[in-house]
Amino acid sequence: MGSGIADIRVGQGFDVHPWSNDPDRAFTLGGVVFDGAPGLVGHSDADVAAHACTDAILGACGLGDIGMMFPDTAAENADADSIELLRIATLRVHEAGWRILNVDCTVVLDRPKLQPHREVMIERLSSAVQAPVSIKGKRTEGVTALQEAVQCFAVALVVRSEV
Repeated sequence: MGSGIADIRVGQGFDVHPWSNDPDRAFTLGGVVFDGAPGLVGHSDADVAAHACTDAILGACGLGDIGMMFPDTAAENADADSIELLRIATLRVHEAGWRILNVDCTVVLDRPKLQPHREVMIERLSSAVQAPVSIKGKRTEGVTALQEAVQCFAVALVVRSEV
């Protein structure tokens, strides 16, 4: 193209994991362990916020998704720290010539409340993607099916300048 115009793209990410009945399973969200809350079922630590962010940045850059980069069939990904997976995905995004401008997340759950951990979650997610990450919580508004799991939606904005 050669016009000197920056290539800007948007990526969308989504993840959902059901609540676990395992009393030893920790609930991890945005890189923060919530004490006293039941965990989520998953091959890794089931951090839906980190997973949705990963899918958003990878998708924006045309680099696939978290399952392609970190398959749940791979033994080395069992109980993986999803913030570390997000860090690795960010490195791949940078290696492909992209820069993440921001990521916005919406987590859907009734309990536990995000507010007491929100700033630390923002710090850990932002550090992993090397860009600002915002995180919001939305309640299920009584929709029973939504209460069986935790969901996260994420949108990422990335840029690559032409050379």
